[in-house]
Amino acid sequence: MRLMSSAAVLLFAAALASNAGAQTPDFDAARISNDIKILSDDSFEGRGIATPAEQKVIDYLSQQYAAAGFAPGGENGGWTQAVGLNRFTVSNVSGQIKVGDWTQPLVQGQQATITTRLPGEGVDLRGKPLVFVGYGTNAPERGWNDFKTDVRGKVIVVLVNDADFEEPSLNTFGGVAMTYYGRWTYKYEEAARQGAAGVLIVHETKPASYGWTTVANSWSGPQFDIVRQNPSAERVPMEAWIQRDVAVDLFRHAGLDFEQEKIKARSRDFQPVELKGATIDASFDVKTDQITTHNVVAKLEGATHPNETILYTGHWDHIGMGEPDASGDRIFNGAVDNASGTAGLLELARHWSAGKRPERTIVMISFTAEESGLLGSEFYAANPLYPLETTVAGFNLDAMGVLGRMSKLGVTGYGHSELDERVIPLAAAQGRGFEGNAGVGAGIYFRSDHFPLAKRGVPMAYLSSTGDYIDEPIAPRLAAAAEYGAKRYHQAADEWEPTWDYRGMIQDLEVVYAAGQALANSRDWPQWKAGSEFGPARATSADQRK
Repeated sequence: MRLMSSAAVLLFAAALASNAGAQTPDFDAARISNDIKILSDDSFEGRGIATPAEQKVIDYLSQQYAAAGFAPGGENGGWTQAVGLNRFTVSNVSGQIKVGDWTQPLVQGQQATITTRLPGEGVDLRGKPLVFVGYGTNAPERGWNDFKTDVRGKVIVVLVNDADFEEPSLNTFGGVAMTYYGRWTYKYEEAARQGAAGVLIVHETKPASYGWTTVANSWSGPQFDIVRQNPSAERVPMEAWIQRDVAVDLFRHAGLDFEQEKIKARSRDFQPVELKGATIDASFDVKTDQITTHNVVAKLEGATHPNETILYTGHWDHIGMGEPDASGDRIFNGAVDNASGTAGLLELARHWSAGKRPERTIVMISFTAEESGLLGSEFYAANPLYPLETTVAGFNLDAMGVLGRMSKLGVTGYGHSELDERVIPLAAAQGRGFEGNAGVGAGIYFRSDHFPLAKRGVPMAYLSSTGDYIDEPIAPRLAAAAEYGAKRYHQAADEWEPTWDYRGMIQDLEVVYAAGQALANSRDWPQWKAGSEFGPARATSADQRK
C-alpha cells in the first residue's frame, strides 16, 4: 500500500489554492442556504424518522443528488437502504424516589426523563434499592471496575462523562479527553451486562456538554434501537436521567455528600455505595413496534477503480415534533443539526460532478436515526452496501459552521489516523491552523456517524471550524454561538437564519473535497496510527487493499 507523503499533500494544497476555480465552480453559499432553509422548514416537521416527513426528505435528497449528476447508490438500484428499528413509546410515566419519610416525585421531563429500549408492554419497578456506582465503568485494561458489588435487580446511579473530567491530571481515562466509557450509551450498555434493573444518570451541564432542556427534548419522545436477537441481555428495563439537584437531595437524605462521593468516584479504589434506605418506584406503559426508516445513498462511479470507495456522510434526521417550548413552537427544525451537514453533502455532490470523473467511486450517505444513537450509521456499518475492506476513507459532516470563518480547523479524533496529515496542510493553505483536541471533553468523537465506521476499521475524518472568528464584527458571532449552545441545540429554536455567514463552512467543504480528490485519484490507502484502538479491525483485511 502506497501512502501520500506530507510533501505531496502540501503540493496538492498549493495547487488547489491557485487552480481549483479553473476545474470546478466555487461552492455556492446561496445554494447551501437554500438547501438548509428547505430541509429545516416547518413543512418537514423536524425530519423525524418513520414519519410522513421522512418521505419528503428522501424525495428532496434524491432529486438533488440526481440533479447534481449522481446515480442511485442504495439497494436494488434505488436511492435508499432500509433500516429496521424497534420503536419504543412510553406513556403513563410515574416515578418517585424515597428515603425514609422523604419522597421526591420524578415528573417526566422535569426532575427526570424515564424510558426504555427493551421490548415489552410496560415496566413496573417497585421498591428497587439505589446503588451509587460512580461513573459506571468496567475497564479491565485500565485496572478499573466500579462494579465491586452485585447490582443485579437494583437501580444504579451513575455520573456522566469519565473519571478524569474534573481532575484531568489523574490521566486514568485520557485526561480531559472523554473515552467511550464516558458516553451515556456505554453506561446503559454496561448496566445491562451487570444485570441492573435500571440506570439513573445524573445530569450536570458541564460534563454532559449540554443542558437539561436538551436531555428532556431528546429523551421524552419515542426511542429507537436496532432489532436485537437477545435484547434483555443488552438493554435494561429503565433508562433514565435525573437532574443534579435531585441527586444532591437524594444523597443528603441518605446521609451522604454528593460532591464528596463524586471525588471518591475518581479513584480505582472507589467502592460502590448503597444509598441507605433509598428506593425508587417507576412504572410506565410501553408501546413497542417495528418501523423501517432509510439511509439515502448516492454514488458517482469511479472511472478506473469503481470497487474502491470514498465516503461522505452526514445525518438527515432530527428530533421531529415534541412538547411546545415557551413560544408554543413544537417543531424541532434542526437547521444547524443537521440540515447544514446535509446541505454540505449536496453541495459536495455538485462539486464532484462538475469536475473530471474520479478514478475511485464517491459515495454520499445521508444517514437516518443519528439522533436515536447513531443507528442509521450503525446499521450501514453492520450491513455495508460497499465493502468496508475496500472503503478507502470517509469524511463526516455534522452541524457545520454557519457563523463565519474561524482561525482553525478542528480535527476530532486527532492522532488516530493518517487522514490528519492530509487535512491539516489543506487548512494551512487557507491560512488556518488546526486544533487536535476540539470537543474531546464532550466525547464528540463518539457522538456522530463516523464512529460506527471507524470502530470497524474505516479511517474517518470528522472536521469542523474552530478557534477564533476572524471577520468583524466578532461580538455578534460569539453571542450567536453561545446562544446556540444554550438555547437552540436540540431545541425548537434551531431554525434557519437569513443572515448566516457560510464562509467558514465553505472552507471546511473545500478541505474535505480536496482531501477526497487526492485519495480518489491515487492508489493511496490511509492507515490507522500505531496505538489506535481502531487499527486492529482494519488490519484483518489488509490483503484486500492493493
